[in-house]
Amino acid sequence: MKRGFYTILAAQFFSALADNALLFAAIALLKQVHAPGWHTPVLQQAFILSFIFLAPFVGAFADSLPKGRVMLISNAIKMFGCLAMLVGVNPLLAYGVAGFGAAAYSPAKYGILTEYLPPERLVWANSWMEGLTVAAIILGAIVGGILISPGTAHTIMHTLHVPAMVTPPELAIFIIFLIYMVAALFNLYIPLVPIEHKPLSPSPLFLIKDFAHCFKLLWKDPLGQVSLAVTTLFWGAGATLRLLVLAWAAVVLHYDIGAAAKLTAWVAVGIAIGSILAARFVKLEHAVRVIPVGIGMGVLVLSMMLVTSPLVAILLLIGIGIMAGFFVVPMNALLQHRGHLLMGAGRSIAVQNFNENISIFVMLALYALMVKLDWSIYVIISVFGMLLIGIMSWLYRKHGHDQDGGAH
Repeated sequence: MKRGFYTILAAQFFSALADNALLFAAIALLKQVHAPGWHTPVLQQAFILSFIFLAPFVGAFADSLPKGRVMLISNAIKMFGCLAMLVGVNPLLAYGVAGFGAAAYSPAKYGILTEYLPPERLVWANSWMEGLTVAAIILGAIVGGILISPGTAHTIMHTLHVPAMVTPPELAIFIIFLIYMVAALFNLYIPLVPIEHKPLSPSPLFLIKDFAHCFKLLWKDPLGQVSLAVTTLFWGAGATLRLLVLAWAAVVLHYDIGAAAKLTAWVAVGIAIGSILAARFVKLEHAVRVIPVGIGMGVLVLSMMLVTSPLVAILLLIGIGIMAGFFVVPMNALLQHRGHLLMGAGRSIAVQNFNENISIFVMLALYALMVKLDWSIYVIISVFGMLLIGIMSWLYRKHGHDQDGGAH
């Protein structure tokens, strides 16, 4: 494999590591300024909103320049968000700026794969991208947690002779700023690839109309439709599953929030394993065949209701993660391939992000409603598992015959 591919992976790893560490540092900063408790979930929403509202524009932006340059600019925006926090801008607004950069970064980081690699290497490349992203999520949480720990922060401050007026959250944000800088250095060395689908006009009205056209085009394409539906469901389910596991671990295993949070990391470990297995065993032209694995994932979610042992819980969550990684990686690759052929990688991934983040909003709202209605965790798990099984089964009945994922 070309060296440029590993440069892309390195840039993505450090950028994702900083993204995930920044969330914990921003939460610590909110506590430092005595913000109301409801600001913490709003912090994540501020980050996600950019993916929804900027979707018509970031895809076209990603397709208008070499993808490595787009990634560099996007990282610079994230760095600006860090600096905004450090100079006293409201953390919600500053973290929203970082979300703006992340929204612009996403179409470029996946889009460059379709431009740089042949179709037969996309599942393999996606498995590496997803695996490293999962590693960055796990390490980002660990790094963020360590950096905002007063003991660790004071040790670093004493060793480096940092002025006493600097607080642990501010020190953490500055270190995260440096991690973004490392990602930006890798961005500089990403190979330049030809611009294949440059937008016809920079006009916002044109871009909104173009995005609407791409949205319809991808949903009307049979293979685009099934891959978009599966990835949209996956990310909505994934965001909800994190909260579900926290509540489930508290009720069933009597874990506190810290121990329950560590338990969620096992799902990420499983996703990494599933991604590797997908790269080894699934070809792009047979991507649709993995949908039954999504049905199996729903069955495993239902089986959470039977678990009483911590060891069994860990094994079950790893199993859910393996199934998730195994079916979402080929679907991601198929969606990128179809989008690249139909409209350009950047715009197709912007459509994907738009759908996925709306799915996250809707499924979290459904979860919040069930909690507000005081439903038991077992009823919520039943609804969630049956929803996964039902939608995946419907998609397989509708598209199971579409076995030639890369042929068109």
